Amino acid sequence: MDEVRFGAHAPARRTIVHVSDTHLLAGQAKLAGMYDVTSSLARTLAAIERTGVRADAVVFTGDLTDLGEPDAYRALREAVEPVAERLGAPIVWVAGNHDERPALRVELLDGSATQEPVTGVWDLDGLRLIALDSTVPGWHHGDLGADQLAWLNRVLAEPAPLGTILALHHPPLPSHLPFFDILELRHQEALADAIAGSDVRAILAGHLHYATSGMFAGVPVHVASATCYTMDLALPAVEVNGMDAGQAFHLVHVYDDTITHAVVPVTDAPTADFFSAEWVARMAELTPEERLERFSRKPAR
Repeated sequence: MDEVRFGAHAPARRTIVHVSDTHLLAGQAKLAGMYDVTSSLARTLAAIERTGVRADAVVFTGDLTDLGEPDAYRALREAVEPVAERLGAPIVWVAGNHDERPALRVELLDGSATQEPVTGVWDLDGLRLIALDSTVPGWHHGDLGADQLAWLNRVLAEPAPLGTILALHHPPLPSHLPFFDILELRHQEALADAIAGSDVRAILAGHLHYATSGMFAGVPVHVASATCYTMDLALPAVEVNGMDAGQAFHLVHVYDDTITHAVVPVTDAPTADFFSAEWVARMAELTPEERLERFSRKPAR
């Protein structure tokens, strides 16, 4: 059924599917000998399709593969492209610290095997999406060079009708996990200067293997949880380790005055059946006052 809204907000202008840290390996090998990253990706893609979302883009914010193997990139592309085609959405591949630029460029972008940063600009019918490359070849921490920031400044010089979203791997946010400080994005003040006064409305990132959010230079930052494994935050910060649970992706809804980021768990848990398209259709037939009476009023006690 068509999207229905009963409250104050009009339907979202654009919708983005945000996925991160697939860490795919060649030959369907298990990551660290225990995480079935191929099956986790398949479950995530199936969950994305089950939402019935009409996506304007599918964004993968880095660590697409674990070792940068060409076969792993080919397997990732073979898995994702049919889903994106059915969603009617372009794929935005963002480089992460586990990726290798030459193989990524050849296998995912049909380009040449160079060490040039993997960047790009997409016009999503008025919403501008910019992919940055925060990787440092040979290292796991992040950084953005002067040339890339100058390029970003040139792109942002002209505002987009619906504003701009940045996507990169290393989030410009603090982490309460002490060892993550070593691998953070360096020289964040330079990125803050580059986006100051621009139309950037949100930043999408990954890297942390847990979902989190915060503000950077006045811009909301949203970090998507990984699909391969996540960090078990139900432990003291110095003891946090990976677990095969909590995998998720984000649904990013862009409105005129705000952007929301919904964390969608990839789980086999049973789901209740109270709400349905039929239920929404019945509510749509009621007046606003009748809807409030039927659904908002608490029963008398």
